[in-house]
Amino acid sequence: MDAKNNAKRRKLKPPVTLTGTAKEGCIGPSIGLIDIGTSVNAYIFRVALPGVRNNESLLQCEIRRDGKVQIRGLITEGGALLKGIPTVYQMKVQQLCPPGQFTVSFTLPGPVDARLFTPTFRPDGVLEGVVMKCIYPRMYR
Repeated sequence: MDAKNNAKRRKLKPPVTLTGTAKEGCIGPSIGLIDIGTSVNAYIFRVALPGVRNNESLLQCEIRRDGKVQIRGLITEGGALLKGIPTVYQMKVQQLCPPGQFTVSFTLPGPVDARLFTPTFRPDGVLEGVVMKCIYPRMYR
């Protein structure tokens, strides 16, 4: 890998701001690990949200024209019932982020058209979003 490609890779690492229980979690898989990809017309991002359940987390993802992304949600108390088994297991959170509200904020490399955003919360706890780049970036500066 040459120096030019290495410098380009470093530019794509956005500063990430964590608040609430996302900031407190220090053991186990980190909440808020981010990968960002670019194409000619769009950006794709993937955010690790271990411990977040799609149906209980009140997950919201807001994208502004300047490329700022803010993800808000709620990590519910860790407890699960196994269906079809007479034994009930109560989980104690030790390796995941503790229960409570969280936010993850970062900025994409350039302006976007926030209306053209497709989010997907995958079963593996990763929020994936594709958003189109802004065609007329001067309008949003």
